[in-house]
Amino acid sequence: MKKRNILLAAALLAATSASAEIKYVFLMIGDGMGVNQVFATERYLGSLQGGHGREALTMTSFPNVGLSHTYSLSNGITDSAAGGSALSSLHKTANGVIAMDSTGTVAYETIAEMAHKQGKAVGVITSVSIDHATPAVFYAHVPSRNMYYEIGEQLAKSDFDFFAGAWFLNPTGKKNDRRDLLEVVKENGYTVVQGLAKGPEELLGYDKVILTQTDAREKATSGSLPYAIDRDDSDLTLPQLTDAAVRFLENKGKDNGFFLMVEGGAIDWACHGNDGATAIQEVKDFDNSIKIAYDFFHRHPTETLIVVTADHETGGLALGNSDYTTQFRELASQQCSQAALSSIILKELNAKKKKFSVSDMKRILRENLGFYDTFKLSASQEKALEEAYRKTMAGKAGKVKNEYYDDELIASTAIGIVNRNSKVGWTTGAHSSAAVPVFSIGIGSELLRGVMQNNEISQRIAKIADYR
Repeated sequence: MKKRNILLAAALLAATSASAEIKYVFLMIGDGMGVNQVFATERYLGSLQGGHGREALTMTSFPNVGLSHTYSLSNGITDSAAGGSALSSLHKTANGVIAMDSTGTVAYETIAEMAHKQGKAVGVITSVSIDHATPAVFYAHVPSRNMYYEIGEQLAKSDFDFFAGAWFLNPTGKKNDRRDLLEVVKENGYTVVQGLAKGPEELLGYDKVILTQTDAREKATSGSLPYAIDRDDSDLTLPQLTDAAVRFLENKGKDNGFFLMVEGGAIDWACHGNDGATAIQEVKDFDNSIKIAYDFFHRHPTETLIVVTADHETGGLALGNSDYTTQFRELASQQCSQAALSSIILKELNAKKKKFSVSDMKRILRENLGFYDTFKLSASQEKALEEAYRKTMAGKAGKVKNEYYDDELIASTAIGIVNRNSKVGWTTGAHSSAAVPVFSIGIGSELLRGVMQNNEISQRIAKIADYR
């Protein structure tokens, strides 16, 4: 251990000598993205070409690879608040706490705040709400991640340059008795832009920006951008947000550079629902955002650091569930998320009531999952779906709850079949203690090799970039 510390100190010293060149830092966090979420995506993409190979993602092409332990000070399995705080604030903390010590009484300075103090432009973007735990840990300090209104107030006062994602969860407080956060952010100098109809160049004329969805899409997909598997051409995407952020921050930080945090937040949401196909599409979408950062790196190779990691793994994802085979190609039959499938079924159930038939169910599953046509079912699987139908029609189905959605029983049963036939397994609907990957490239990135604690990632970024 002593030898390891000496070697690390020497490497840090060497990196510090180059830190004057660091202008641009990207920290990209795949919420819930364990090693198997990454490899499942590569194997799925490879399966579309035939066989059992892989198609490499941008993140796995980075030269430096490590693993991170994610446990918190209070729990063997972290939540996003503690896991994110370790990645932002150089310290581990207790579950539920946002960038403070485990007692919730001492605030920890974050690397985003350090960069801001040095005059760098700072951006925080996410595919979920901008006050969710992972984005919040970079600009807020509260003892509970559920203090959404207070988190929003602190966003407004952060003076960071660029925010993007879905809108605040409690913009007028839990009891709708607080001043609307829309007014608060505007009062603090932010221009709120809904959608990118005029393109990202429109944003360059503003001082500080919050980019979010249009009102119509916000109401339809409250709390997050639409899943990649569900969206249409009018929806904002994480790659679009990343591209807009890079353009804005490069322009704003042309003298001193910038710090940008990008969160693929909906990877976690899909994994909480054990929805393999949706999770894979979210990882792919996140990787497309990483590609934008990587393209920027190629333009500024001696001034840029990119670090890709996760706050924790979600779902206990296993690749293979029997007979030494994988069938990732089967996931391609799924055309919508489990949440969207639930909505489709419930809409028709509510319209037809007792007239909703087995044929109606089969038509919906055929149209959205390829069942009965390209996706073949066993007799036991057909029986399971018919049992779910009977329970639903008898009013005995109830809701299948996960962290973010209440799924309809037929939909949940059907997605479970897709997973099993694709040889995708899950051990939990919550987080796990599995290690998460650390991929990096750029100045000082060699310091992010090997096995490390999650708070060591932010410590090393701060040292490499000379933030402290």
